[in-house]
Amino acid sequence: MISPHIPLPSDDNEFRDLVRTWLHDNVIGDFAALRGRGGPGDEDIGFDIRIEWEKVLGQAGWIGLGWPTEYGGRGATVNQQIIWAEEYVRAEAPARTNHMGENLLAPTIIEYGTQEQCDLFLPGILRGEERWCQGYSEPNAGSDLANVQTKAHLDSGEWIINGQKVWTSLAHVSHWCFIVARTEPGSQRHAGLTFLLVPMDQSGVEVRPILQLTKGGEFNETFFTDARTPAEMVVGTPGNGWGIAMALLGYERGISTLAQQVGFERELESTIQLARDFAKIDDPVTRQKLIKAYIGLRLLKLNALRSMSAKGVPGPEASISKLFWGTWHRDLGELMIDIMGPTGLIGEGFPYELTLEQKLFLFTRSDTIYGGSNEIQRNVLGERVLGLPR
Repeated sequence: MISPHIPLPSDDNEFRDLVRTWLHDNVIGDFAALRGRGGPGDEDIGFDIRIEWEKVLGQAGWIGLGWPTEYGGRGATVNQQIIWAEEYVRAEAPARTNHMGENLLAPTIIEYGTQEQCDLFLPGILRGEERWCQGYSEPNAGSDLANVQTKAHLDSGEWIINGQKVWTSLAHVSHWCFIVARTEPGSQRHAGLTFLLVPMDQSGVEVRPILQLTKGGEFNETFFTDARTPAEMVVGTPGNGWGIAMALLGYERGISTLAQQVGFERELESTIQLARDFAKIDDPVTRQKLIKAYIGLRLLKLNALRSMSAKGVPGPEASISKLFWGTWHRDLGELMIDIMGPTGLIGEGFPYELTLEQKLFLFTRSDTIYGGSNEIQRNVLGERVLGLPR
């Protein structure tokens, strides 16, 4: 076990040895049995074990690796964070359960929140004990986030929230939700929105899981009916929620993208192994597709590094990244099934037991839709980069 108070070695090779040794010593027993499972389409697998794994990571100081040390982080360099991600996938450690809290919400409140908010929320995330979900999308405000209709108003020192969110990942197992709500009556589009932190364990919050084609239930509908949160649970200032929400997306498309690519790398390795198992590794067409996937993954990594050099509201790199990785991941799901041929069309069991490859294929159909559809990303790039008319 490594104490969070011991400084990390500055030499990257020493740091890699440290990470590799720790993972070797700790990815054992039930953690090793998961062999990295819990990714897209497979989120329900071993969730209780993965929660325990988060606590192990927290005790060892591996959560908040890149956070500033004054907020309980380790102050790791970008290179060290990349090394951690690379070694994590090589060790086949369990899929993480609090991406929203550690990689999105925490950096946002460190940058824009109050000291009281940092003191309240960061320790629970660092210990691996408190999980967060994101309340952005709504039935009529998915890719068009500025069309948010969920409303909130102040009453006796509390925000009263009414509305519906959808596609709320892991809401059914989260303790808190960060949401964007309209707090100025009559406001439209980007104006009059507020970024609120809302507890999930209350009578005014109802979560309804959405059963997917993969048979998993990561996504949810979340209903707020006179839900409450204290007046001080605003990040930034009331009415300025759009800027905070966009800044958070900058973190999503930055360093956290590297963590996402950990899973992508594991899936690509599995696809290459499939090609060997099905005697397709020497087929010229298959090899060309595998090479294209490999190059694409390297480009994703380079673009993530470029995104991390930008501060504040994400620029065109964010749309480039989403458009590229969503399409790349969808193509990888198709390649897996293509390699398997007719076998890829046969379920693992009755009545609807799917293989990991089939789950991935079905899940990746959504990659070009959620988080800003491909069409929306192309519009953003056309208008803001190429100067085309709306």
